[in-house]
Amino acid sequence: MRQRDIQAVLFDVFGTLVDWRSGVARALRSFADRRGITLDADSFATQWRAKYRPSIDVVNSGQREYTPLDQLHLENLVELLDENAIDTRRIPPAELTWLNQSWQRLDPWADCVAGLHLLKRQFMVGTLSNGTVSLLTHLSRHAGLPWDAVIGSDVLRVYKPNPTAYLRAAQLLDIAPESIMLCAAHNDDLHAAQALGFRTAFVRRPIEYGPGQRSDLEPTGDYDVVASSLTDAARALCSESDGAVLSGVS
Repeated sequence: MRQRDIQAVLFDVFGTLVDWRSGVARALRSFADRRGITLDADSFATQWRAKYRPSIDVVNSGQREYTPLDQLHLENLVELLDENAIDTRRIPPAELTWLNQSWQRLDPWADCVAGLHLLKRQFMVGTLSNGTVSLLTHLSRHAGLPWDAVIGSDVLRVYKPNPTAYLRAAQLLDIAPESIMLCAAHNDDLHAAQALGFRTAFVRRPIEYGPGQRSDLEPTGDYDVVASSLTDAARALCSESDGAVLSGVS
């Protein structure tokens, strides 16, 4: 398949396009300073994120009905504060809400906005994220992400990497999976999409989890595009030199 056969490029958002760890840690430091709490903000942010996958797995397994990610994030936050001996009963609900909404106030990686604008010249660009439409819309306004479409889990009613999430997204756009490319920094996301016929692009984010990151440093699949930045991936896809999708961009 040549690049002209790709109609849309959809994106994982958290980690692939925005630096969640720095943004969440920044909010945690502000929260701790206001409350007079001693807190390792970077470590706490990572621990908060670590609770994300188990909580969506419970939904995908059918043990719990669909629950929006914003609610799961809040439940995980309260649980983690309690685990760190921080009495959430003493924290005003509005302050917990503000802290939970730190996921809406994340900054993009330096290459993201330019890369998305490059891709928009030739393709539809949109989200395929486990965030809700509201969360993604607020986040995108903050980060300046220029979407054509915002697809969230509250529309799909299921979480990636459940196959239904990818297939419903394709149905919503009325585009066949093989004419959609998923761009992500996470191998499990790409493997799940690829198994359903989606085209795939892996963008390296080696410090998503900080300097000690151990996973997703390199691709573990035979993807259509492998790049070290979104701008490199966009140039590969939009290349007019031979009109083909380029693989193995470093």
